[in-house]
Amino acid sequence: MEQKGLSRWLKFITLCFGLFGIVIYVFVVPYFGNDLAQSYPEFSYAFYPWVIFLWLTAIPCYMVLVFMWRISAKIGRDCSFCRDNATDLKRIAVITIADTIFFFVTNVVFLFIGISHPSIVLASTVFTFLGIAFAVISGALSHLVLKAAKLQEENELTI
Repeated sequence: MEQKGLSRWLKFITLCFGLFGIVIYVFVVPYFGNDLAQSYPEFSYAFYPWVIFLWLTAIPCYMVLVFMWRISAKIGRDCSFCRDNATDLKRIAVITIADTIFFFVTNVVFLFIGISHPSIVLASTVFTFLGIAFAVISGALSHLVLKAAKLQEENELTI
């Protein structure tokens, strides 16, 4: 597959993730949250804190999608191994780890103030693990792309 084709596919996938996120965060989360609040009225006070919390966790996800779009555009211009891509991958790793920590800590805080359940905190550890794994993979890719960029720069200087 050529660079432009790969770039188009990556942009398409990034766009699909963005649209899927909008559907989840704007429609699915409030719908199921409202359904739960109506089914269990004793927990209806927790509806807005949870919805706002989940919307806040969406912001870093969309920041990551912006960086993925930039990386895809550079791949399309045949600049796969450049320092900018390494920097963007490192930013993705930092944003992901920050969002993961925010997600887990807020779940624990919600548990202690009584608007969560231990099973939800336990289930959130799966997402925490996935977030940490994604951050580590992004950090490793950043390191490898930076090494490749340095090697490419050295080769360009060789006559």
